[in-house]
Amino acid sequence: MDVTLQQLSYFVALADVRSFTRAADQSGVAQPTLSRQLKALEDELGAPLVNRGRGELTLTPAGEAVLPLARRMLSDMDSARTAVAELVGLRRGRVRVGATPSLCIGVVADVLRVFHEQHPDIHLELSENGSQPLVRDLARGQLDVAMLVVPREGLDPSLEITPLLRERLSVASPRSGRPPSSRGSMSVTELSRRSLVMFRKGYDLREVTLQAYADAGVTPKFAVEGGEMDAVLRMVEAGTGVAVVPDLVFAGRPRLRRTVLTPPLYRTVALARRADAPTQATQAFCDTLLSFISEVSATGGLSADVQVLHRWRDSGAELTRG
Repeated sequence: MDVTLQQLSYFVALADVRSFTRAADQSGVAQPTLSRQLKALEDELGAPLVNRGRGELTLTPAGEAVLPLARRMLSDMDSARTAVAELVGLRRGRVRVGATPSLCIGVVADVLRVFHEQHPDIHLELSENGSQPLVRDLARGQLDVAMLVVPREGLDPSLEITPLLRERLSVASPRSGRPPSSRGSMSVTELSRRSLVMFRKGYDLREVTLQAYADAGVTPKFAVEGGEMDAVLRMVEAGTGVAVVPDLVFAGRPRLRRTVLTPPLYRTVALARRADAPTQATQAFCDTLLSFISEVSATGGLSADVQVLHRWRDSGAELTRG
């Protein structure tokens, strides 16, 4: 008996929820069926994949080794089905897009609108998360493409990376209140005297801001911690405190005042996708994104402190390995 994709699917579901009952419900089968197929998979591989003792279900070392391979095989089969469906005209395809919350506000919403207008039959799925979870989901095959922030140590070399923007981070404060600095700029040391509205753990902006404080040898003072992007901006508008945010989010928010940091603080935004061949739908999305950024930059739609790192060429996008 050979290993089947169905067996791998049951195993991945079990690894995700750590319960035979919930995995069976999620997979739409009876629990004895799932248990039987998992046992057949273990027999074929020659080792148990899960520990069946009392308490929380855990994976054996063999299970831990098999899990990423199973995820990749299932994702590859899904991509193959999508690619073939596109070619034979059964459907136009699907694109699973990931982006950080600040990029969803600043760029991705417009790109999704343009792409849907150009390709109304392609199904779009958006996942909003921090850069590290987005990289993980790309590697697992749960996303096709993502816009994320490049960390200081770089990204997974198994991904293809196109740097898109070098964006300045600035201090957001309520326009209704007194400016945090009469000069229109301020240092991190000066910023440390103000109360911060801080993003939740896992946000790239939180890590960048805390690192800037550490580099300046000062300690942050928090008004509120734990917010998502929209909540943080609303609290700043209400006068709860100030926040360090990307310049792109100031567009369309007249109730926010922008004060630049000196020395400047930047972050690099990149387009990332798996290194294997993309579907036609995924390539079309990448083309739309790169074209949109180039067009907005050419027409002056980006802040002067946002530097475009990749220019669109009509011959197509060239993605480079990071």
